[in-house]
Amino acid sequence: MRVHIGCSLDYEFVQPTPLLAILNVHYSRFSDLERADYLVTSPSVPLESYRDAFGNWCTRMLAPAGRFLLSTDGVFRDTGALDPVAPHARQHDVQDLPFETLVYLLGSRYCDTDLLSEDAWKRFETTEPGWARVQAICDFVNANVRFDYMKADATRTASQTLLAGHGVCRDFTHLAITFCRCMNIPARYCTGYLSDIGEPEPHPPGDFAAWMEVFLDNQWWVFDPRNNARRKARILVARGRDAADVPLTQTFGPNKMTGFRVWTREAQGGAPL
Repeated sequence: MRVHIGCSLDYEFVQPTPLLAILNVHYSRFSDLERADYLVTSPSVPLESYRDAFGNWCTRMLAPAGRFLLSTDGVFRDTGALDPVAPHARQHDVQDLPFETLVYLLGSRYCDTDLLSEDAWKRFETTEPGWARVQAICDFVNANVRFDYMKADATRTASQTLLAGHGVCRDFTHLAITFCRCMNIPARYCTGYLSDIGEPEPHPPGDFAAWMEVFLDNQWWVFDPRNNARRKARILVARGRDAADVPLTQTFGPNKMTGFRVWTREAQGGAPL
């Protein structure tokens, strides 16, 4: 299938302000590109791009005072298949893990493993190691955290999510990642586009989504504790230890966001959009 994706972020700046953006689709989906999701600004400003320590494509710019618009718009080809599953995928002993996965066992800004380790072992020690254990973690998080967009909090940690019992997709993801790391399963945070293609209507307003990847049986696998279901057209933008590593935008000065739109929809045929 062809998937039309993009976003539009509208700001008001009181003074010229440096800004970093991670809004382009991850390089791992480059071969699926039909129309590039170039980052466009209005007014136009010079853009400098680089890859961060996690391989994400980042863009640096100086936003002028006044209204400033960031947008992307692209078309990607997707198989239309649901997220893959591997029920028999095994969990590695820590001493056998590849070196590059070890950072995803450690605590991070939003994944406070030091506070949740004891709780994690009490809840999940008797689960079967591997895929079944990760699924048990996702089942628990999905059942015990209530999605509430109006209670989004940019500073909420995993332990605070567990205590509050509510949050948005990033909170579901942080809690599940933290439990996985406590159980010696490498887990990393992902953000990107998640379509509602094939989902019952009405569909919620467009937004970026968060999910996680866990390392089992020598590869990374997608798990989605917020939806706790396989989905189509999940298109990665960035990966990191947690949301602190992959902000959509990072501004270095006062500003106000005045508009925010995200779209992920199926594109019909081959005609221009």
